[in-house]
Amino acid sequence: MTTQGGPVTVREAVPQDAEDVTRVLLASRAAALPYLPRVHSDADTLAWITHVLLPGSRVWVAEGPAGEILGFAALDGAELDQLYLRPDTLRRGVGTRLLDHVKASSAGELSLYTFQRNTGARAFYERHGFTAVAYDDGSRNEEREPDVRYRWTAAG
Repeated sequence: MTTQGGPVTVREAVPQDAEDVTRVLLASRAAALPYLPRVHSDADTLAWITHVLLPGSRVWVAEGPAGEILGFAALDGAELDQLYLRPDTLRRGVGTRLLDHVKASSAGELSLYTFQRNTGARAFYERHGFTAVAYDDGSRNEEREPDVRYRWTAAG
């Protein structure tokens, strides 16, 4: 797969990616979810990515031709825990590339949560075969934002 600047590759994240992954997450949330309260500082987010996410999940990054990280996805068991893209890479196939990699690495089923108001993410997941299976009032997440649980199975 290529972007306007050249080929995109997906590889496993390494500890040295923590700062770039943090930048992607923060930029993506600021652009796509401006209504969310900020419940963690940038430094706390970096610490979480460094000490919790990277060592505790399977994490992949989408890397551009110059080695820049365009997005990342994290799989925790059968849960797609994170999938974020740099705002300037949306609608260029990077998210699909990451999601396809996660699906291929899964045991044939995935679930995830996204915020009900995140219509872009919801449409993306639905286009890729995910089905909404539950709606929550937000009491289960730190932001207290109503969310929706999605499920995907390889069988369809």
